[in-house]
Formats: sequence, structure tokens, C-alpha cells
Amino acid sequence: MAASEFWDDQDAAQKVIEACNQLKLWTVPFQDINSRFQDVVELLPEAIELGDSELVHELTESLTDIEKKLADLEVRKMLSGELDNKDCYLEINAGAGGTESCDWAAMLSRMYQRWATKRGWTVEVIDRQEGDVAGIKSMTFRFTGPFAYGYCKSEKGVHRLVRISPFDSNAKRHTSFVSVDITPIIDDVQVEVRPEDIRVDTFRASGAGGQHVNKTDSAVRMTHIPTNIVVSCQSQRSQIQNRETCMNMLRSKLYEKEYNERQQRLASIGGEKKEIAWGSQIRNYVFQPYTLVKDTRTKYEVGNINAVMDGEIDDFVNAYLKEFG
Repeated sequence: MAASEFWDDQDAAQKVIEACNQLKLWTVPFQDINSRFQDVVELLPEAIELGDSELVHELTESLTDIEKKLADLEVRKMLSGELDNKDCYLEINAGAGGTESCDWAAMLSRMYQRWATKRGWTVEVIDRQEGDVAGIKSMTFRFTGPFAYGYCKSEKGVHRLVRISPFDSNAKRHTSFVSVDITPIIDDVQVEVRPEDIRVDTFRASGAGGQHVNKTDSAVRMTHIPTNIVVSCQSQRSQIQNRETCMNMLRSKLYEKEYNERQQRLASIGGEKKEIAWGSQIRNYVFQPYTLVKDTRTKYEVGNINAVMDGEIDDFVNAYLKEFG
């Protein structure tokens, strides 16, 4: 990059910069961890010898934080798949349960927004369909950040809620289901989509957005007829922009489908026995009569459900990556 002729070929230069940025995602955290650890190694014996309890406490806390960051880096090491370093779309769809399910979908959307924000990712709402009474029927986010798809892929599947419904005057326990789908965003691969294979529907956007919402059919829904993949977008004021976003989402979904099929073929040829199957239900969230969140794949569980709903799901993600990553 320091060479005088580096920028002569813009495309080649851009690829080098992207490769360099990917390497920095590993080298910068490691160098920071190593530097901080060396500081503790040098200062801790001296602090103990001088009897400086305040410094000893500070260095001990620093060591605990270093250990946590090192564990995070070890988990990230498992994200070596072709798509793991991509940004992603996260889609939430209410399932069986009516209003209760729509409310559960809204609760999950809040949980994922908080989780992504805590990770320092950029969160963009691509599409949102309001529930008839409360909550949401569906929501699509775009998460932009380091290894967004690699971390989010653990959330793909059906999430089950058990609680006493606030919408039931008899205060009975209800079970609701919401599905979560994760799609990597593919910007550097061309996927051919034939116009005759697509059905495009336009409709008026819903939700907040001022007078524009009820005046134009700017929202777009796109269906890929051969695969029955459906995508929709209403985040932009322009129908043209929403069409472009839908097409990008469709290309990403088609590429992911082809990639997964290719991986399955390679696994069968190589005799790979480990299988990551997306069952109908991946995680249970129980509010009553006790509080518990349990992952059905890794068996990892926690009792502090309020912390989980506030976005504290890293332990579930890490448990999944350690077992299946």
C-alpha cells in the first residue's frame, strides 16, 4: 500500500485495502490484548511488593477484562466461513399465536436491536409490518459490523415464548412462536436473476413516516417464483430505491441458498458427520411459572430473562459457535 503506483489500479487497490482491513480485525485486538497483558505482568509484582492494594485491585480487574477479550477473540476464530465476515439481514416473522405472537415478535426485535447496538453495529430497519392489534407481523433489519453474519447465524430458527398473556383477561399461560431468518449481504458476487422469474407487488407503506406513507405505493414486495423466496422493503421514500434494496436482498438469499447446497454436497462427499440442522425450535423463553431461557441445541440456559430481553445474548451465541462453529 505504500508503493507509489498503488493507486494506479483502483479496483486492485480497493481489494488490497479490504483484505488489509480484514487482517486488522485480528491484529489490532490481539496487539491490544498483548500490550495490556504485558503491562499487568510488569506492574503487578511491583504493586504487591509495595502493598499498593488500590493498584493491585485495578490490575486484577484489568486482567479479568483481558481474559474476557481473549475469550471473545477465540470465539471469533471460529468464524472462518466464507460468509461469516459479511454484514447481514435479520428477519423476524410472527407465527402461530395471533396478537400474542405479534407482541413476541416486537419483543425479539427490541432484543436484537439492543444486542446489535451493544456490539457497535449499525442498525437499519429495512421493512416493518405492524400487527393488527399490537406488536409487529414482521421486521427486517440490516446489521452492519465486523462478522455480523457469523454471529447472527446462531439465531436462525424458531423462538418459543411461554408467559401469562397480557391480552388474556383470564390470565392464562400462552405459547407463542416467532421465526428468525439470517441472510448474509453479498455485494462482491454477481447472481443472475431473470426478470421473468420475478413477481413485483407494490403497496402503501405502513407505520410512522408522515403524510408520505398514505399517499404513494412506494413499498415493494418481490417474489422469486422458482424458489418462492419473498423479500420486501419500505424503508425508502422512493419505490425505485425500495426495488433496488429488494433486488439486493433477493440476490443475497439466492447466493446463500446455493452456498448452503454446495456445502451440503461437499460434506456428503467428504463423509462429514457433524450436522447443523435448523430444527423447528431453537430456544425457549419462559416467563411463568419460572424464568428461564434455554437453547435446545447447546442446552445452554440462564435464569435472568430480563437481561436476555435487554440484549444480553452473547453467551448463547458463543455456546453455539463453540459447538457448531
